[in-house]
Amino acid sequence: MANFGGPTLLKRTLGLQADRYSQYIGPTTDFEPSLINLSPFDPHDESLLARGTLRRVSDNETFLLLPDNTTPGYDHIFNDVDEIENIVAPHGRKLIDLYFRVVHPGFPIIQKGVFYEKYERSHREFSPPLLAAVYILAINWWEHAEDLASLPRPNVRELERLVRTTLADAMYRPKLSTIQAGLLLSQRPEGDQWAPTAQLVAIGQELGLHLDCSHWKIPPWERGLRKRLAWALYMQDKWGALVHGRPSHIFASNWAVQHLNPNDFPDVEWDENDVEERIEIERGRILFGQMVQLSQILAEILETFYTLQASHAAANAGAQATQLILSLAKPIQLKLKDWYSGLPAVVRMDSTFQASLSQSNRLSSIGYLHLAYFAAEITLHRRIIRSMDASAAAASAAGSSPSPAAGGGVDPYIQHICRSAAKARLISAMDFVNRLGPSHLRAFWYFASKTNFALIGTFGSLLWATSPGREEGEWYRRRLGEYRWTLSVSSKPGEGKGLTEFAMGMLDISAGLLKKLPEKPLLSRSGSAVDIDAARRQSMLALGGTGTAGSGRSGLGMSMGGGFGSGSMSGMESYSGMHSAEASGVQSPRSPESESSEEGVYGNFATSGMAGLAD
Repeated sequence: MANFGGPTLLKRTLGLQADRYSQYIGPTTDFEPSLINLSPFDPHDESLLARGTLRRVSDNETFLLLPDNTTPGYDHIFNDVDEIENIVAPHGRKLIDLYFRVVHPGFPIIQKGVFYEKYERSHREFSPPLLAAVYILAINWWEHAEDLASLPRPNVRELERLVRTTLADAMYRPKLSTIQAGLLLSQRPEGDQWAPTAQLVAIGQELGLHLDCSHWKIPPWERGLRKRLAWALYMQDKWGALVHGRPSHIFASNWAVQHLNPNDFPDVEWDENDVEERIEIERGRILFGQMVQLSQILAEILETFYTLQASHAAANAGAQATQLILSLAKPIQLKLKDWYSGLPAVVRMDSTFQASLSQSNRLSSIGYLHLAYFAAEITLHRRIIRSMDASAAAASAAGSSPSPAAGGGVDPYIQHICRSAAKARLISAMDFVNRLGPSHLRAFWYFASKTNFALIGTFGSLLWATSPGREEGEWYRRRLGEYRWTLSVSSKPGEGKGLTEFAMGMLDISAGLLKKLPEKPLLSRSGSAVDIDAARRQSMLALGGTGTAGSGRSGLGMSMGGGFGSGSMSGMESYSGMHSAEASGVQSPRSPESESSEEGVYGNFATSGMAGLAD
């Protein structure tokens, strides 16, 4: 570990001072910006007033610095942090090392050098909730550390009790460490709640995280940390809005944070003699940046299709709702395609990467990025599938009486195209889950992952419920049964609830509800029965392959068969002028050239997938 001694890195910070906290002075408060500029500022850009100390960070942004010692809970900070340290003693340093080895690469929201500098001096320099949050997350991988695995675990429940009370106190004197603690606690499967996300967003605005700090007069490393925290908060808000079905708290009109760049990360954050650690940290930075970009596309999906205003617009479109939804979906689908096809090589899930993981015995968090991509795709296609039912109901209310197979008010050919594209997403998502290996499953997963696993099953249930014929519904029933088995052979070690248990529970609930579904008509194979071979080819084409029948193996054991959906991709290409890759997916990110199957995207995962864990 590098030496972090010498002058402290914290003296000139805005958001991590030891004895003061900051409040952003907004344009409509009782402080008039024009008068603030009349205040005499010293060489440190500070000006003492009766209410506190002004800290000017730019020509347009000023903060009010206030003392910590006037806030509730301040008098027992040291007692709290001592109690936290005593719970894990003598393993505090080992747990910190474990945190930075497992969690930090895929979620780099802590300044590693600053953290170690403070810990080497004294654990009392930490905000109690942040230290507790790091310990709580690290303990999840207790068995992953050889020198800890045989020892009894610290009392996690007592740590959780302390983190709840100390975080509530810290919100009276918010700092960047308060945001860090809240974000880390939210990554626990049982810690994902919507109300705390709203609190974190409000605290982030108090700290000015929604502003462009690129040219502020603060240490350069703090500017980078602020940008990383801002985008982590943005991600928490957007993915929280998705998984909880709630309106987002962050809006583009009040978001000025610039895109992340390499300078926003520390220059050296690894042991210079450990090449594998350097590669893993660099991969984690790219992973984090790609997740930020994907979250921005998700935000557009939520804003375009899932606000109250968007719902009213679709309802008012009546029988034309599906046409409206499809026209809005096209540019977003293209963004998803471009994002996926542009994934850097180091975060692709191909055979070369899988082999390197097996040789190094390292964990990799890139699974949460790919799962999030499928969740975004599913969220887009759920809206399209739902709109077809709404269009059918509107057409029926208008007096028309189209056959069930025709999808009500939706042209049967367009319905076929949309359902084929949706099925391709479902097959690809299920195959992805099946191909996850231990190096992925035992790694750090982003908080939304447990629900993202569930969304795959929910999407399959929607397609089952809306199937026009009995054969197609039966196909989805079998695929969902296989997906549940796939989930059942995996669990995330070290936590009370497995990574996939939530998804299994939701599948069981959906299966119970689907038992109440009216019996569907028996349709001819040429008209509506599911042809698994055609579905597989559709999936391959959706991922940029050639769609050659039988060229790729099915991670879920799907057989090749029958005659459903032939020619569906030509329909995709012609509808709305969209090319097949634009309409239903992306090219393989492995190379610009087409691959022969889904192996081009997910690689040959050998025998280390979920199914292999059952052996």
